[in-house]
Amino acid sequence: MGFFNLFPGKNPRDLEQKGDLYFQTGRPGKAKIEYEAALAKLEKISPDDPEFKIRLGQKIRQSKETLALEHKQSADEFLEAGYYEDALEYYDLALELTEDADLSLAIDMCLQKIAYGTVKKERIVMPDILRPAEKDIGPADREHSDEYFAALCGTLPDNTQKAYLGYGDTFKKGYLALNQGEFEEAAKHLSQAMTANPSPESFIPLELATAYLNLEKYEEAQLLLEAFVENQPKVLPGYQLLCEILWETQAFDAAEKLLSSIPQELKESVAVYLLRGETFFRRQRYSQAKTLYLDFLQSFGWHEQIARALARTLEAGREIEKARQIYGEILDTCRSCNSRVDPFIKRKFADLSLEAGLYSTKILEQYLSLVQEDPERAAEYHQKISRIYSALGNETEARRFALIANELEIKE
Repeated sequence: MGFFNLFPGKNPRDLEQKGDLYFQTGRPGKAKIEYEAALAKLEKISPDDPEFKIRLGQKIRQSKETLALEHKQSADEFLEAGYYEDALEYYDLALELTEDADLSLAIDMCLQKIAYGTVKKERIVMPDILRPAEKDIGPADREHSDEYFAALCGTLPDNTQKAYLGYGDTFKKGYLALNQGEFEEAAKHLSQAMTANPSPESFIPLELATAYLNLEKYEEAQLLLEAFVENQPKVLPGYQLLCEILWETQAFDAAEKLLSSIPQELKESVAVYLLRGETFFRRQRYSQAKTLYLDFLQSFGWHEQIARALARTLEAGREIEKARQIYGEILDTCRSCNSRVDPFIKRKFADLSLEAGLYSTKILEQYLSLVQEDPERAAEYHQKISRIYSALGNETEARRFALIANELEIKE
């Protein structure tokens, strides 16, 4: 029995107590659910208890405000890292929850900062655990490149934005080409811009290295980034890009040395934990990666990106049941926080459940929903639905879904 299942929740006070435990252990989303359930049950069995009702209402508001603040902090992190769609999603969730005027104003100001709705194309192929997938975008009209460039810069931190706007037209051409996936063109213009802006604190080497990385010019990119992190030791994207090169060239010792040299104020950031864990993962040191992620969760509390990385690591280390439990926790957290459930997480949980021999209606429902959410894998899901029906003794439905799976495979 899990730690959070110790209280059966038979009456409003049991549910309140369970909510208190969730809140005290940093799970405001689940606390909110328990408090709301307690209030609903109270209104049914003892509606004339105004003091208890007021207390539950206060706890619900406190949970919602705490959760809203967490969503806002997550959105800020996504925005700073360039994950604009995810930032918008979390800002919206925070606005739905909060009644605090100051917090609402702060969120509105952040939304105004990305009001253009422009999302940069992913510039390099980074591991999934470091960032969610983003949509490819481009300027609506090439004639409006100035507006497009301003929109791209508008999503950057203030000091970076100011620098980019001052680098001149050649840099602008290179930066726009980079964000359009035209890497040869980007490298040409950015190289010229770097010559014209020789400051050691320039951000241009970061963008030029990104172009080189996409062109698989690893040596050129590495030289640029090593100089960049030396001159700009507090700019995290430099370490991320340099790690990508070192992973690609199997220079894992160099990657670990690089990450150990990061300034102390960055070392406890989520991004650095993920970079260190990914370095362990890529050299198949799953035990070290697992320990690292568990240390983070124990020290700082729940964080979905860390939990994803931990589940992936446990699965790679063949700790299947533990990985399944973590994926299940992620699903539960998404539901309790009213955030979108990632089909990837749902699929991993369902697949590992099947691998563990857990043929249940719950897993059946997971695959049925995935058919709609992830249609590219529809044939695979129908085949697994057929297996579950067969295990549950419903051969008629098992045959029907097997036929659908075969038809989909033929069409592919």
